[in-house]
Amino acid sequence: MKVALVTDAWQPQVNGVVTTLVELVRELEALGHQVEVIHPGLFKTRPCPGYAGIDLAVSPKRRLTEKLDAFGPEAIHVATEGPLGWAARGYCVKRGLRFTTAFHTKFPAILHAALKIPLSWGYALFRHFHKHSSGVMVPTHGVLRMLEQRGFRNLRSWTHGVDTGLFSFESQPCLYPPMGTLVRPVSLFVGRVSYEKNID
Repeated sequence: MKVALVTDAWQPQVNGVVTTLVELVRELEALGHQVEVIHPGLFKTRPCPGYAGIDLAVSPKRRLTEKLDAFGPEAIHVATEGPLGWAARGYCVKRGLRFTTAFHTKFPAILHAALKIPLSWGYALFRHFHKHSSGVMVPTHGVLRMLEQRGFRNLRSWTHGVDTGLFSFESQPCLYPPMGTLVRPVSLFVGRVSYEKNID
């Protein structure tokens, strides 16, 4: 199957969305599918206001249309709600094509924290973005329930799991000596440190 993956988040960015999508492409190709990734590196870009390290495509509609027409995908997945995502959504809606989307990040909360945009406005915009999607992939059951309460439809759980080639349960627990002297309870955060993670 020819699968077009349209994303505003791609390498060299380092975050969970990019990691998820890189692994998705690897798995799809291992299954014999042909995947075309349409990402900001293929377009003229500008830095995302208030979000260092992320470049967004500028006026991507024409070039994105050319790329999708040339590739002729049998399936289109719109992974992000940025300029490329909106252009791909428009492409599909205009042509009556079925497509899937993903809600990876609580971006309305980021917009609220960074720009003071009311949460209700942010979620209304994202609900509009996803309303024509045949399936909105969400990373956790908690996010699925939260989006249901906010009026999103066609939600599908897409939990990401653990790469058991990298991580596995040992038969014997591995003790890390420096941890032995810490006062209990111990809290551990595993993830990228950024303001929208609310880890403070």
